[in-house]
Amino acid sequence: MKLALRFALRDLRGGLTGLRLLVVCLFLGVAALAGIGSLTASINAALSEQGQTILGGDIAFDLNQRSATPDERATLEKQGEVTQITRMRAMVARADGADAVLSELKAVDAVWPLYGTFTLTPGGARPDIGEVALADALADRLGVKRGGQVRIGDTLFRVSGIIAEEPDRLGSGFTFGPTAIVAADSLPATGLLQPGSIYETHYRVRLPAGVDPQAAIARANADAPQAGWETRDRSNGSPGTRRFIDRMGQFLALVGLTALVVAGIGVGNGVASYLDGKRPGIATLKALGASSYTIFLTYLFQIILVSLIGLLAGLVVGALLPWLVTVLAGDLLPVPPRLGLYPVPLATSAAYGLLTALLFALVPLVRARHVAAATLFRGGLGQGGKTGRGVWIAVLVTAALIAALAIATAREPKLAAIFLVAAVVLLGLLSVLGALVQWIAARLPRPSHPLARLALANLHRPGAQTGRLIVALGLGLSLFTTLAVVETNLSGQMASSIPATAPSFFALDIPSDGVDQFRTIVKRQAPAADIVTVPSLRGPVVAVRNQRVSDMKDIPEDAWILRGDRGLTYADTLPKGNSIVDGKWWPKDYTGEPLVSVDIRAAKALNLKIGDMLTVAVLGVEIPARIASFREIDWDSMGLNFGMIFSPNALEGAPHSYLATIALPGGAGAAQEKAINRDVIRAFPSASLIRVKEVIASLGDLLGQLSAAVRVAASVAIAAGIAVLVGAIAAARASRTYDAVLLKLLGATRRQVLAVQAMEYTLLALIVSGIALAVAAGAGWYLATQTLGLQWAPDWTVVLLTLAGGALLTLVLGLIGSLPALAARPARALREL
Repeated sequence: MKLALRFALRDLRGGLTGLRLLVVCLFLGVAALAGIGSLTASINAALSEQGQTILGGDIAFDLNQRSATPDERATLEKQGEVTQITRMRAMVARADGADAVLSELKAVDAVWPLYGTFTLTPGGARPDIGEVALADALADRLGVKRGGQVRIGDTLFRVSGIIAEEPDRLGSGFTFGPTAIVAADSLPATGLLQPGSIYETHYRVRLPAGVDPQAAIARANADAPQAGWETRDRSNGSPGTRRFIDRMGQFLALVGLTALVVAGIGVGNGVASYLDGKRPGIATLKALGASSYTIFLTYLFQIILVSLIGLLAGLVVGALLPWLVTVLAGDLLPVPPRLGLYPVPLATSAAYGLLTALLFALVPLVRARHVAAATLFRGGLGQGGKTGRGVWIAVLVTAALIAALAIATAREPKLAAIFLVAAVVLLGLLSVLGALVQWIAARLPRPSHPLARLALANLHRPGAQTGRLIVALGLGLSLFTTLAVVETNLSGQMASSIPATAPSFFALDIPSDGVDQFRTIVKRQAPAADIVTVPSLRGPVVAVRNQRVSDMKDIPEDAWILRGDRGLTYADTLPKGNSIVDGKWWPKDYTGEPLVSVDIRAAKALNLKIGDMLTVAVLGVEIPARIASFREIDWDSMGLNFGMIFSPNALEGAPHSYLATIALPGGAGAAQEKAINRDVIRAFPSASLIRVKEVIASLGDLLGQLSAAVRVAASVAIAAGIAVLVGAIAAARASRTYDAVLLKLLGATRRQVLAVQAMEYTLLALIVSGIALAVAAGAGWYLATQTLGLQWAPDWTVVLLTLAGGALLTLVLGLIGSLPALAARPARALREL
């Protein structure tokens, strides 16, 4: 080993020529994984570190459409200092009524905030009774400044200032509008708290030092078992944000792992090409008495030392990525990352890098060890050494370690396992395809045209690089096309999921006795408008069959009806856009036991059956209902869809308001929309109007950020794919030079030699493009629908253009790689060959 290490170091003094591809590929793969892991860890660390500020307390208790009773409030005050926040959507209008904007109205008491600092722009003051603080975007939309007046509900408010920092904003989740903050004592005067109004009451508790949050929650639940509140603690202040970051991290980690797998192919090609170039040196060492074991160790040490260079460079870049992202795109992140070094993702990435280098370098290393010295002196015709059973066992063990590491560190082990199986299947498929192409090419009739005959012969001759090139091309084109499928699915998501007849407005909190007046107001401004109204309540599912939801340890990912308060409604007839897939709808004027119809996807996630019981809590009253049917819901219709619809006798006695959609005719303009907005808010100050196009814009911004993240991660993976392709082409440079020299000696022109290369690479690109398209369609569908939770809506024109561009890039790179061979001088080349 000492002698082998000395030989390895002495040989490396000549530089890294021949091993640059190894360094580049490992650098790209490790940098991608380490960067994605570090960024995800830094954001999650920031969420945990700022959990108290994001949540607004150490523990949280949330109620829907009611406040805590005196006994429940006393229970909370036993745990620590309590603040109460009431949140609801409300229209904030100019004092003259000329314009109104949907906002997130927040009524806070004098104790708020328990953590963090609420600040206003210079000159502003915390709102007192009759005053409001507006988000900057809201003030701009209304054209008001500090000291001006706005109307909320039935009351005029003076603007006390513009919000600069709202500490618990992130913990509020997705909102439809900018924030308006008022004092809690001002809320009753607005008239917004009507029976059936949709609002939430949040209680945040600051615990004494040393008190365990989960223990405090357990005590409160034991003292008030019927409260039905939703609880959280400071470790998960923004569960939606954390789920989004974790899911994005999982997806991007798969992209990084893809880059590393692609880089592994480059490592194998680079090592094989390097050892091919070292045949004279290996032959000399063997002729001087060096054992096969010494040869193996010499080049193994070289591979390890060079791999460490690429690996360390990748770890440095990956560790610095959170700093870079903070500088370049910090405003786009949900929270500023907690900058620092995160050993776990760095160590995981390093392990991936070393194992991948070892996996793909073992076979060429062992083949070089088993090739006899006499064979090595014969040039390219005798380069195939034996690969023993022990080598394949080592390869399988290394692959198993990579698989175990990927599954153990994944947020979703099933997804990671599926990815690994798919990667192995794809590599095997491409390897088989390479062998099949060579086999078929050897048996095809010889074309009469000499250039075509030469191009065909290049595919199957001894020493042909067809197998390597097909694997490299297949991985590269599959990667290009898969990422194109995912990204176009993101960018086309909104356009494809919004129907041509999407409503112009959603109207919330219409008083139950004002539905007819609401219709009259809208029809006065837009006689052709299509108006749909449905009763609206909110409440959580508190029990499934005989099991309390609070006692469930694991809630399935698709069981969304169990997460927090859900929209509830009742109906006599099956709504438009719904279809019964199991069970029956109740008859009109039904008066039997309460029944409910449930979304089929949620039912499957919970393994529900017709006849099972669901219990919901409405205004603190638990209402059990028997499942009568399962429905397939057309969510893309953007209508008033509900996961649970009850028979009228179950809910119509509870205080409630109405929801409505307003679909304006195609010729409706901004002036007509503004007039409807103004007249409805004047007549119903408690109502809220949501412009659909504003919601679409907000979701479009979110998808744009997601698409940008995919593009950044994809650029690393694509760079790895290009490096692999370049390496595969470089590995065949010696044989290409030999061919070019012989052809030129026989009278061929450079153009004819180049034409042969173009035909060969065109044929390979066409063969691989078909399989790349199939792989991209399958992988893209899974990533888009199962990992990112999107609808399937790729732009196939862009995908096919991307595939064509990748094939063209392959041809261009192949021809560029052939230029050194064309420039070789015959006499010099023959002496070297």
